[in-house]
Amino acid sequence: MLHLLLLSNWLLTQSMPFAFLPNRLKMVVDKTHSTVTYTMKHPMHTWDGVSHEVSGAFIYNPDTRQIESGALAIKIASFDSKNANRDSHAIEVLEGLKYPLVTFTTQEVHINTGGALVIVGKLTFHGVTRPVTCQAKLLETGNEFRIEGSFPVSLSDFLIDRPSLMMVPVEDVMTLKFDLIFRNPSS
Repeated sequence: MLHLLLLSNWLLTQSMPFAFLPNRLKMVVDKTHSTVTYTMKHPMHTWDGVSHEVSGAFIYNPDTRQIESGALAIKIASFDSKNANRDSHAIEVLEGLKYPLVTFTTQEVHINTGGALVIVGKLTFHGVTRPVTCQAKLLETGNEFRIEGSFPVSLSDFLIDRPSLMMVPVEDVMTLKFDLIFRNPSS
């Protein structure tokens, strides 16, 4: 809950000066069309868990064509792997009641030619914050931005005990994929 309050406060403080900065667009995640997906591997099988409950926003400067700041939050309990037992166990292993959110805040975003992005930020997962750099693709169509990409996440880096099946743990590294649609709510 503290992370949600901090994220809300950050977004509020980012939007307050926004009103005084000309030529800035506040782009908000379209929850209907956005997903964050994790992929985990075990020697016996691989599976995905998908969340459609992504919250977030970024500030875009159309004059410089740069993303100036941004943040995302996803509820741990919102991931669906199509297996209720596995999802319940994931919430237990990830201590989803104690750490209900995964959050990401940008520190730098570089938009290169052809819509290639380099995103540098901080991922907070299981109460641990780590730096993350990832490659992504930006597609801009009218008043809509689509950002797609992925990056590896080491469970041990976030002090998560790997779940096991038949006494064999899952791989330490999972992949986090994102397909995010952002829209300007005022347009």
